[in-house]
Amino acid sequence: MPKIDRLREKALSLPQTPGVYIMKNKDGTVIYVGKAKRLKNRVVSYFTDTYHTPKTERMIAQVEDFDTILCQTEIEALTLENVLIKKHTPKYNIRLKDDKSYPYIKVTKEDYPHLFVTRMRERDKAHYFGPYSGISGAYAALETVMRIFSLASCKRQFPRDIGKERPCIYKEMGRCVAPCTGQVSAEEYGALVRSAMEVLDGRVRDTRTRLEAEMLTAAEELHFEAAAKLRDSIKAIDALCEKQKVVSDASVHRDVFSLYTDETECVMALLSVREGSLVNKNVFHLSAEAIAEEESIISLVAAYYDTATAIPKQVLLDFDIDNENLTLLSDYLTLCAGHKIEVRIPERGDGRSLCRMAAENAKEAARQHRLDSEREDKNLSRFASVLGMPEPPRRIEAYDISNVGNESITASMVVWEAGKMKKSDYRSFHIRTTQGADDYGSMRECLTRRLSHIGDGTPSLSEAPDLILLDGGEAHVHVGKEVLRSLGLEIPVFGMVKDDFHKTRALTDGERELSIALEHGVYSFIYKIQEEAHRFAVKGTMASKTKTLTHSTLEKIEGIGPAKAKRLLAAMPLSEIRVASEEKLASVKGITKENARAIAAYYKTKKTGDKTK
Repeated sequence: MPKIDRLREKALSLPQTPGVYIMKNKDGTVIYVGKAKRLKNRVVSYFTDTYHTPKTERMIAQVEDFDTILCQTEIEALTLENVLIKKHTPKYNIRLKDDKSYPYIKVTKEDYPHLFVTRMRERDKAHYFGPYSGISGAYAALETVMRIFSLASCKRQFPRDIGKERPCIYKEMGRCVAPCTGQVSAEEYGALVRSAMEVLDGRVRDTRTRLEAEMLTAAEELHFEAAAKLRDSIKAIDALCEKQKVVSDASVHRDVFSLYTDETECVMALLSVREGSLVNKNVFHLSAEAIAEEESIISLVAAYYDTATAIPKQVLLDFDIDNENLTLLSDYLTLCAGHKIEVRIPERGDGRSLCRMAAENAKEAARQHRLDSEREDKNLSRFASVLGMPEPPRRIEAYDISNVGNESITASMVVWEAGKMKKSDYRSFHIRTTQGADDYGSMRECLTRRLSHIGDGTPSLSEAPDLILLDGGEAHVHVGKEVLRSLGLEIPVFGMVKDDFHKTRALTDGERELSIALEHGVYSFIYKIQEEAHRFAVKGTMASKTKTLTHSTLEKIEGIGPAKAKRLLAAMPLSEIRVASEEKLASVKGITKENARAIAAYYKTKKTGDKTK
């Protein structure tokens, strides 16, 4: 029986109840998760001759089987859909996220909490504020509350590190209450952090009122220095509020979603209003398939609040959704928040004005994205012309070598594909075959290991790049071409030749240099890729080096484990151990004569080897 007929027959046997369906490919990998009010109707529709979007057609072509989970209500189905999407991250599910991961401010759950900016929102007991539309906005908000409430910015852990070191200069500057002195209890510090959290959450009125009262009390008691500091804190809060446009009554907490679509762009804008002020804006670039069905839009909005820090009492939509789905989304968010959430489409008043503002932001974001894409296309076409390529490359791979001395040599591979850096395809190669810092040997090993996977089905490595860029000059390019010849591959290879300031000044094909000094668009394009390759290589090297630093080199010696290494280092520094006699080594408690002999032989061999290099 043909596959489609088999799947349709299975779908026809499903009940007409709410539920979740899970599409799988021939390997059993989950490639799509969806929910349905009537499971049978929804799943059967995939395997009939009705029209499907191109992306859905591609997904259906890969479906080998599907599973279903029956639910009592549609809310249960929506909840389960979100859980399964997060668990399996299916290829064909669209998540409401942009090209970047958005920053949050994290407040840890400790006796003395830490506050810092992060792009990772974990499922822990910490509080997260955001997501912020940009990293600069997140750091500005963090800096403001850290200054206002004099919170500790160091990495010390309290109460563990209380009294271990003298207070830093921030205490003298009045920038930190210095919990390290032991004079600030966990309860007092926690109260300061809670005030900071109120400000980060947009609830500044109560904090400002409290600070004003404290300022007046301090002034009346002639504590003028304390009063002046409180005055400055109030000014800092006011300055933060000035950056937030007042759009409605101070009691209003709302999120506003708007969609903009045209022939090439699909954008969702989100405005977050807290205490009547517009405190944040996020923009999400989507595909047409993301909003092809009303249920998909509901799932996208619901999924957003899986990562949001709080759900306001009102969620406004600037696009048409039937009453049944409005009720479903409202009930789902109410369930998530633990209090009543109203989801509606406003027709007049402040709500309608906010929707118009969100719509303008979505339209402007689409316009900017279109201009950026056109500029990128123009730069890429010019780039191909400079290199003499018949058409612009779709996939570019760039390589760089990084090392710390003769150790921890790492090669990085970063990928640019279809207009952006594709971080899921990045790879690090820990070099194994070279003796010491050998850039050419390292590049040869890295390229051989990577390019040998072309066509073998390995995820992200089986596809051949259209262009290879190497961080180096003619010699590196000759190494790259040698590897390609040995593997029977024909891929353009160019080296990124640097100037004295470590910036790419030209490209070389191994025979001649192509100057890009006057090609501003091409230069910016290459510079971005080169810097990313270098950053990723250094990251890999430091990660490798960090691992070696967590273990003593003594542990490389046969018979010496962590416990014996610790005893030796407690008895004498490593520099003495390297030159110590066997008798002195054996005098350390727990170290046998055999251990001492092995240690002396190890460092004697290592010293001899270093001299011969």
